[in-house]
Amino acid sequence: MHPFADPAFAVRWSTLVPTAVEADVRFALDEAKAKIDAICALSEEALTYENTFHAMGKASETLNRAWGRLTHLDSVADEPAQRAALNKMLPEVSEFYSSIPLRDDLWQVLKRFGQSDGVSKLSPIHRRHVEETMLDFVQDGADLPADQKSRIAEIDAELSKLTKQYAEHVLDSTNAWDIVITDEQRLAGLPDSAKASAAANAKSKRLGSDEAPAWRFTLHQPSMFPVMQYADDDALRRDIWQASMRVGAEGEFDNSSLVWRILELRQEKSNVLGQKHFADLVLQRRMSKNGATALSFVEDLHDRIVGGFRQDYRELCTYKAEKTGVACEALEPWEVSYWAEKRRKEHFDLDGEALRPYFPVSQVMSGMFQLASTLFGIDINQVDAVYFDRGNGPAELADGAVEVWHPEVTFYELRDTHSGEHLGSFYADWHPRESKRGGAWMNQLKSGSPPMNGKARRPHLGLIIGNMTPPVNGEDALLTHEEVETIFHEFGHLLHGLLSDVAVESLAGTNVPWDFVELPSQIMENFCWSRESLDLFARHHKTGDVIPEELFQKMIDAKNYMSATIFMRQLALGKLDLELHMNLARYAGRELDTVEREILADYRAALKTEVPGMARRFNHLFSSPTGYAAGYYSYKWAEVLDADAFTRFEEEGILNAKTGHDFREHILSKGNSAPADELYRRFMGRDPNLEPLLRRAGLLNDPMLA
Repeated sequence: MHPFADPAFAVRWSTLVPTAVEADVRFALDEAKAKIDAICALSEEALTYENTFHAMGKASETLNRAWGRLTHLDSVADEPAQRAALNKMLPEVSEFYSSIPLRDDLWQVLKRFGQSDGVSKLSPIHRRHVEETMLDFVQDGADLPADQKSRIAEIDAELSKLTKQYAEHVLDSTNAWDIVITDEQRLAGLPDSAKASAAANAKSKRLGSDEAPAWRFTLHQPSMFPVMQYADDDALRRDIWQASMRVGAEGEFDNSSLVWRILELRQEKSNVLGQKHFADLVLQRRMSKNGATALSFVEDLHDRIVGGFRQDYRELCTYKAEKTGVACEALEPWEVSYWAEKRRKEHFDLDGEALRPYFPVSQVMSGMFQLASTLFGIDINQVDAVYFDRGNGPAELADGAVEVWHPEVTFYELRDTHSGEHLGSFYADWHPRESKRGGAWMNQLKSGSPPMNGKARRPHLGLIIGNMTPPVNGEDALLTHEEVETIFHEFGHLLHGLLSDVAVESLAGTNVPWDFVELPSQIMENFCWSRESLDLFARHHKTGDVIPEELFQKMIDAKNYMSATIFMRQLALGKLDLELHMNLARYAGRELDTVEREILADYRAALKTEVPGMARRFNHLFSSPTGYAAGYYSYKWAEVLDADAFTRFEEEGILNAKTGHDFREHILSKGNSAPADELYRRFMGRDPNLEPLLRRAGLLNDPMLA
């Protein structure tokens, strides 16, 4: 029995104990190696698509399942024994995966069939599978000499180890800090929801009492952000900001040397593979094609909005001076969110907290599902789930029972409205825990397939994760509007996976170029701003009323408040990413903060206190061997696509089922079965236009851009 490798659709999470890791992963590794060896042993006369490319796609299926479950638990239920077990097996698993494109015997077999007349007789999707797989092998070094292949394998193994250490440092240093407040006067300005959450957090740690209450704040976003935005106590905001800047930056958790080493290894790998730098290596088959195009995209947008960005900052300084009666040439970093929120509330008479009662998480989910049903022809229903501590579950579950990895996790089933087919299921886990890494993400635990060769459809299994405002005293969690956008964003990724209708797993779902992968997620955020769609899910948690028209109008009026500043933050992260991966020789060996200040000199406001570098806690870039490295620009690239694509919904009807059907048909269901730009043209009938993004952000006609 190998629980991590168990092929059952519903995962028995209680059986996935650390003591099973080594045996299960070795079992899966041995199976994968044997299947690869069998492909390599084929004679030239016996080669077919089924026993070469198809067989290779299936060879690692058990290993992908076992390792995927383990790494998922590492993200949501970290604990010492599991971490040790994962780290023990990490080198072997990394070596296996990196060795596949470097095995000459395997490559020769694949190349013989891939260059044969047999390929022309395949269906279009299987021809694309052959072509894309061969490109993968060449890009990963299949044609290199043996010594260079060996070096690539060594680099991949070291990158897996170092990026895992980096992620652990970020998580551990985040969890290592908290602040407990016992003087309620220090909480002046904080919304009641933030105070209640902090009090509940303190109680969970057995701090304070009804007679002597305490409030505990951490560096998790739902805890710290309300303080930075609302707390009148300048010293409290400063302390939390300073602590957040130390994440991944001090003592045993210092990621500085890891950042440079990861960059060096990526640069070396790029050179061995014949590329100038890592950006050119990873972008050659994405929409941007190379680093120069991606960097030019970032810098062009910067030049278009930098005037508005500077104006935002000047106006904020002026506002603070007016309110305090003290001249303000510059703000402290821990003052920016505070004064920005005060100014927003005054200018637009909008308090973000006034929207919370309309966004109870369960109502947001059910309304979002209704929206998806209307647009995409699907039905989503919650399934009863049970939780057992790991190692303590029953031998057998009752028929239809589904396990989850934490009591807060929910489970859903997704079916096609018209056919009733079970397309997929998914888990949702929305609130922060110390054992859970920060951020929000979607993942696929099991890839299904459409009906084919007389076999029924195999459903997909996915998950969506977030770190939103937690529930207090058993009440439904009330979310900010920004958190609602995050849920819609991750749900868009999930739909891209669960609505995939591609027969080849490596071309299905979210396995698309990374500067296209954010289109389904970001287009969903648009539905958080339309009156028609908001009324489906934005309802008061007590009365069931929709958002009053006056409050809705304030929300819309404030939508583009300081939009150039928000725009610039994304561009700054993309600029930092590309510069580090394209011009390493210019920066290597220098102090990280100095390097970042140099790169982002025209992307940051002139604050009183220098802001430490982001690179030491930038999980998107450094917590996996590739991740979003040299690809963070893709968030903004995809914003161009989503703003442009959403114009079709605006023109044809926000809840127009025909438009939604076309988006499902041409984007969500197609994965990488055709080039991304071709899929986009199928939906829009043309190439993307930059103007809708600038217009949506209120920057198209900004006089500061002239």
